[in-house]
Amino acid sequence: MHNEFISFLLNAKRATYASQGNDASVAALLPGAKQLEYRDGPYFYRDVYFGMETFTGMETVYHLDQPIWAMIYGGGVLNISDQEQVLSTYAFLREALRLGSKDVPYRGPEVWEKGPLTYLNRWEGGWDRFHGYEEIRVKDTKVYELRYQGGLLR
Repeated sequence: MHNEFISFLLNAKRATYASQGNDASVAALLPGAKQLEYRDGPYFYRDVYFGMETFTGMETVYHLDQPIWAMIYGGGVLNISDQEQVLSTYAFLREALRLGSKDVPYRGPEVWEKGPLTYLNRWEGGWDRFHGYEEIRVKDTKVYELRYQGGLLR
């Protein structure tokens, strides 16, 4: 189940926010929320979050309609008032999230650079129990940060 689950999780993340952003939204169950969903065979993924520039949310994976894994997260852009820069920061974030690997399926790679932008991801633990922190820098200035934690549900 481990490899099957990890492959599903990576596909779900790539098929929703990492590729489409808010365009992948479905009708949200909670007022004011954005909700993304993906299904493949016995697995179902749901990401529910609130906010844009600063946000918090939770991803849940179900197997045969039973919740088996979850991750909570919160963060956002820092000291950015220009809406174009906010949008370009999140576009860069989505690119980094598409680079998640089977070793670290929760977010993006440890380091990824493109032009003046750098994505950094630090974590502890494995897919069954973990916590971490990611940030985006423009040159030496931090413009985005996020904290996350999660794992298997027992």
